[in-house]
Amino acid sequence: MIAPRVTDHRPLATILIALSVLCWVALVVWGQSPYGRFLSHGALADLDGTVGPEYLVFASVFVAAWVLMTVAMMLPTALPLVLLFRGFTSGRGDAAMLIPLLIAGYCLVWVLFGALAHLGDLGVHTAVAHSPWLEEHAWLLAAGTFLIAGIYQFTPLKSFCLKQCRSPFQFIVGHWHGQTPRLDAFQLGAHHGLFCVGCCWSLMLLMFAVGVGNLAWMLGLGAIMALEKNAPWGRRLSTRLGVLLLAIAVVLVLGNAGLSPACAHDGGTCAEWRSAT
Repeated sequence: MIAPRVTDHRPLATILIALSVLCWVALVVWGQSPYGRFLSHGALADLDGTVGPEYLVFASVFVAAWVLMTVAMMLPTALPLVLLFRGFTSGRGDAAMLIPLLIAGYCLVWVLFGALAHLGDLGVHTAVAHSPWLEEHAWLLAAGTFLIAGIYQFTPLKSFCLKQCRSPFQFIVGHWHGQTPRLDAFQLGAHHGLFCVGCCWSLMLLMFAVGVGNLAWMLGLGAIMALEKNAPWGRRLSTRLGVLLLAIAVVLVLGNAGLSPACAHDGGTCAEWRSAT
C-alpha cells in the first residue's frame, strides 16, 4: 500500500466540522421547539407501551433525531480516518464520491445501533409500566447502565475495538482495496463504524440513562469519546473513565436504595425514574 499523498486537509476538515456544528444547532433549535419532546425517549411513557400509528410516527422522528445526534457526536471522532482516506484516494478521478460513501457507511451502522437501542428502550419502558416493583425501583436501571458501561471499559473487546479506532492508517491499509472503489469505500466506513460501536456502545447507552436529547450530556459524551479514540493518552482515559462510571453506579445505589419506597406515594409515576431518565 502506497502511503497517502500529502495534501491540504483543511477544506475537508472545515466542511466536516461545519456539518457537525450544523447538526448541533439543529438539535438545539429542535429542542426549543414544540416538537422537542420527540428528542427524548421519555416520550415513550406517554404511549403506554402500545405499538400503533402514534408510535410509528414517534419512532420515525426519533430515528431522524438519532441521525443528527450521530453526525453531531460521532463524525468528529472519525475525522482522522476520513482525512487519511482522502489522502489515499486523492489521485483518483472518483475521489469526490468516495468520501460521502465512507461517511454514509459509518453513519448507517450508528443509525442501526440507535434503532436497536430504541427498541430495547421501548421494552424497558413497557416492563416498567407493567411492573409495580420495577416502577418503584426504576433507579436500578440507571445504576445498572452505569455499572455495565464501567465494567465494559475493562473488557478485552473494548480494548480491541479501541485499538482499531486509534489506528486509522493501519485500518485503511487492511480494509481498502480499491478494486470496487465505491462499494469498498462504503464497506470501509461500515467496518470502521462497527468497531466504533464496539468501542463506544456502552457510553452511548448512558444517554438513555440520563436522557436522550440532553444536549449537555451529548456534548460531554462526544468529547470523551473523541479524546478516548484520538488523544495520545486516550487509553489511560478509558481506564479512568471506567473507574468513574463504576463509582457513579455505586453512588446511585447507595443514594437511592433507601429512597425507593417514596415512589409508592408519587401517584405511580416514580419521580426517581423520571429524574434518572
